[in-house]
Amino acid sequence: MEGSTSSVGGEVDGDGPVDVAMAPVAAVSTSAPGDDDLTALLRSAAMEDNTVIMTFTNKAWTSAGSLLDLFLESFRIGDKTEHLLNHLIIVAVDGKAFEQCKLVHPLCYFLEVGGVNLTREQAYMSKDYLEMMWARNKFQTRVLELGYAFLFTDMDILWFRNALLHVPVGADITISSDKYLGDDPYDLEKNANGGFLYARPNPRTIGFFKGWYEARSGRMNEQAVFDKVKRELSLQHGAAVHFIDTAYCGGFCQPKKDFRRLCTFHGNCLRGLSLKLERLQGILDEWKQFKIARQQELANNNNTLSG
Repeated sequence: MEGSTSSVGGEVDGDGPVDVAMAPVAAVSTSAPGDDDLTALLRSAAMEDNTVIMTFTNKAWTSAGSLLDLFLESFRIGDKTEHLLNHLIIVAVDGKAFEQCKLVHPLCYFLEVGGVNLTREQAYMSKDYLEMMWARNKFQTRVLELGYAFLFTDMDILWFRNALLHVPVGADITISSDKYLGDDPYDLEKNANGGFLYARPNPRTIGFFKGWYEARSGRMNEQAVFDKVKRELSLQHGAAVHFIDTAYCGGFCQPKKDFRRLCTFHGNCLRGLSLKLERLQGILDEWKQFKIARQQELANNNNTLSG
């Protein structure tokens, strides 16, 4: 994409777990001038089934001691999640964030969003915030067009287990919800949260994403527009939209903190970077205590069996 650069730090292995929910798909792949850097980075990061994990960041969230450090730490201490870092692309929307990313992670991409200053913390629903959200949406569409599936994760999400294992074969799009109500994961009455979003590269999904972007209106953010047009676009393009249970991908809006099942935890329903950092650090500390208690329990069980 124009005005974009990437950083690939050495060889990245492609031995990430093949998602049990992933079926082969007829990927659609097109290229445009300026896509070479992005294509090379996607190729380096992709799992065996052409899936990448992506997150977006700016200077405020990438500074030392900020959300990036907490985000990466969660992968490192999660249950069989550290190898997923080999498939994580961090997309920086300003130069400072891109430089900081390269200091701590090998797979960084600089996406220039014209006409706005995205270095500072963006107030929710401000003009620059909306520009960043819609630039993210357009970038996700481009990744699909290049033939790659992606799992997008906000940086204020902690990872404890591989959430890809809860993406079903029948879904073209899997998305999180602040509050998961009812038993039907394909019920389009649920409200979406785009902070956790999986999409497959096929004509149904690409058509849905393009229609989603084209439906952009006024001061509505991408989540509100998604909820407005999801039924129409799903029918128009035949795309199956699946909502993931907050028991697996939880957050502060509906905190089901059963660490025996939880894969991710989102700093949603919180305003302000400092509050997110404080509360998410608390959740990560709880996860560490859970791991210690579980290890002790396993050790006691082994001693009982061998006694």
